[in-house]
Amino acid sequence: MKSLSYRLKRAGLDKSRLNSFAVIGLGRFGASVAVTLERMGFSVIAIDKDENKVEEIKDYVSYAKVLDSTNINALREAGVQNVDVVIVSIAHDIEASVLTSLLVKELGVKFVIARAISEPHEKILDKIGVDLVVYPERDMGVRLAQRLVVPNVIDYMEFYANTKIFELEPPEAIVGKTIQELDLRKNYGLSIIAIQRGSELISGISPSERIQRGDILYIIGSFENLNKFLNKL
Repeated sequence: MKSLSYRLKRAGLDKSRLNSFAVIGLGRFGASVAVTLERMGFSVIAIDKDENKVEEIKDYVSYAKVLDSTNINALREAGVQNVDVVIVSIAHDIEASVLTSLLVKELGVKFVIARAISEPHEKILDKIGVDLVVYPERDMGVRLAQRLVVPNVIDYMEFYANTKIFELEPPEAIVGKTIQELDLRKNYGLSIIAIQRGSELISGISPSERIQRGDILYIIGSFENLNKFLNKL
């Protein structure tokens, strides 16, 4: 699985410089993505054809709009073409999901994420050029929002409370450095618990172990501390 950083770079975007998003479809997943991104300091346009859903979220995002997302002129008037990333979270109307994704691409949005509800739906979204297809539940909305804005994270799993285990592509700035030189535990409250190097999983890591290009790091800690570390590079 390629990280979002990799996918965004392939689309000509820098993950660390994302600042605006549009979320189309404000069910449980879409609403949780929109609110989480806004709370993290990003500008969010929230869109749905259901006035009640828009009313519920309007105080929690930068801009909320009732519109038919299968109408390209309505999308254009809402400013969808100006955002960095669009998340199409239309849950049960496959036709509307596909058409909305197509129109967003037609508007020139560089990176489109869409929710699929079946394998055929996923295949169609892939065919029309959607950059990332997800199968989320409600709590996955928060997860996707966090993955979007934390550089180099491939995936993560909950460990306990505010602590997670992250699967991370090492940023170029730390390639060649030793575990001791990084001193993540002292500086950021993070610990590298294992390194995947090709087919080998290295655990019980020596302080003199050097990070290599192509490694996958398994780091335990909080999102806040990981973000602080990555933003300092």
